[in-house]
Amino acid sequence: MGGCFSSDERVEPFRNSDVDGVSGSKEFKGPVKTRSCTDVFFLILMGLFTIGLLGLVLYCVKYGNIYRIVNGFDSCGNICGRVTERENPKYECQGKDMTDKKFLLIKGAGRPVVNPKYVKRECVSDCSAEPGYVQFLNRCIQNTSGEVVNKFFSKTGLNNFFQEVSEDLHHTWPEILYLCLIAFALSVVMLFLFRFVAGFMVWFVLIAAVFTSVVGTIYLWVVYHDRSSGPNESDIQKRVAESYKYYAIFATIATVIILLIILVMRKRIQLVVQLFHEAGKAVNSMPIILFEPLVTFCALAVVASLWLYFSIWIESSGRINEYEGNLYYSKDTIMKVTRWYNLFALFWFTQFCIGCQHMVIAGAVATWFFTRNKNTVDSPILTSFSNLIRYHLGSVAFGSFLIAVIQLIRAILKFIKKQVQSQSNEVARCVYKACQCCLYCFEKCLAYLTRNAYIEIAIYGVNFCTGGQQAFKMLVTNVLRVSAINSVGDFVLFLGKVFVVAVTVLIGTKMIESKEGVQHLWLPLTLAGIFAFLVSHCFMTVYEMAIDTIFLCFCEDCEINDGISRPYFMSKGLMEFVENSQKVLSVGDGEPPPRRQPAAWNGQ
Repeated sequence: MGGCFSSDERVEPFRNSDVDGVSGSKEFKGPVKTRSCTDVFFLILMGLFTIGLLGLVLYCVKYGNIYRIVNGFDSCGNICGRVTERENPKYECQGKDMTDKKFLLIKGAGRPVVNPKYVKRECVSDCSAEPGYVQFLNRCIQNTSGEVVNKFFSKTGLNNFFQEVSEDLHHTWPEILYLCLIAFALSVVMLFLFRFVAGFMVWFVLIAAVFTSVVGTIYLWVVYHDRSSGPNESDIQKRVAESYKYYAIFATIATVIILLIILVMRKRIQLVVQLFHEAGKAVNSMPIILFEPLVTFCALAVVASLWLYFSIWIESSGRINEYEGNLYYSKDTIMKVTRWYNLFALFWFTQFCIGCQHMVIAGAVATWFFTRNKNTVDSPILTSFSNLIRYHLGSVAFGSFLIAVIQLIRAILKFIKKQVQSQSNEVARCVYKACQCCLYCFEKCLAYLTRNAYIEIAIYGVNFCTGGQQAFKMLVTNVLRVSAINSVGDFVLFLGKVFVVAVTVLIGTKMIESKEGVQHLWLPLTLAGIFAFLVSHCFMTVYEMAIDTIFLCFCEDCEINDGISRPYFMSKGLMEFVENSQKVLSVGDGEPPPRRQPAAWNGQ
């Protein structure tokens, strides 16, 4: 039972530095078979945390009623459309039958959500009976608020908007289904392009970025020249001309930086292209891995649904109190703590589901990489999933816990800012933004390191801290290659998602705009665009994790083997990026091998 706070004997591969002869007696053959449970403490902690969450939610359920949120309650604590039991004998107005009065009317408030402590609330049977109020779900809100909503949503009025939406969905559901299939097909096409023409895709993106930067810079300088050389009779025109000068200077600096980065990393960009090829081969050899994100999506849907359900119960909880004749429900300390407890549970369980996906993909791709005959890989996904369930759930719980803590701190800072917003000054706002920026960057770096730690765990079966240390060492040693992969590779994958969404929406526009009876064209297009993004993201996430795993396996392969006495597991395409690779490749072509030297790996 290994953990960060216990002595865990790491399963070390037979590395080059340990070899003192021409050939060794052992060979590392991929993810280790002999494993032990890692970071069990955090798995137990997660179980206890879940039990605590259920206990706190049950406490809120005991003093709550979900219909207080759904239907609302009046100033006597009676739930609209329901029969409410009297909680305290001294409150005689509570306990009435409101079955015929289903709508909550909040007098003197233009918003449906107000503090019940200060506002008069009343249950009514019909919102139209009260002048100036309209129905919105189970609430009666002032017509002035309705007009604001109408301007955004509908030309015919708030009362008809939801009916029009229902009619539009009824008319366009076949087109939405077709667009979903188109998005799926486009995602497959993108994977095909990344698999076979990755070099073209990567260089096309880089050339397009350079072209756009150069053209944009020239355009800004031309505009600045025209505005500065022309008659500037007012201060506004002078300021506009000066603004274009600063824009042009900034664009020039950015263009020079982009050109220098591409010039410096031109050889490493070829590594990105080769990694795309290798990831395509891995996905092609086990295509069922593309459906793994669907399992994660279902798990995340369950987590989000439970969080929403628990949140409604928590918000509905409270003890009856009186303020100036108004009865309202106030929360005690336990109920307020449960809010944050439930929010942290959302962060932790969400990251846990995502971490399990990363671990399964990493284990499967690592098994594929460290198999010499790639055609004989035996159930890599099932093996990886089995290792996760049997040995490494604790490590995933640990990694997801760290990320969730950072997310909770950011949420607390946002809450504090909202509470003191009226009293804050410029210095406080600057400090808040600086803290949020630092925490955001730290969260992204931690998430990236955690993902790579999962890869090391999937390969060697170590605990989270050991895997994180080894991953950090590999990433720092190969920092230039890492920067090239993260900048170029991630940008290319992002453009792939944008391509799928944009083409899906454009096709949908042509399909639906000529269809009669559709009053809100944006609605089916938005739904199709969201689905297109989710589908493309699922596919690209697998590809992104496969690239990161192959890169880390590539680094480990260089550490373990020398390509001569201990042949590399990597393909000849990847061997081109190993130092002294020409010597290695010449041996593969039949030339006599020179005396073996330990492979020096300096990340260059």
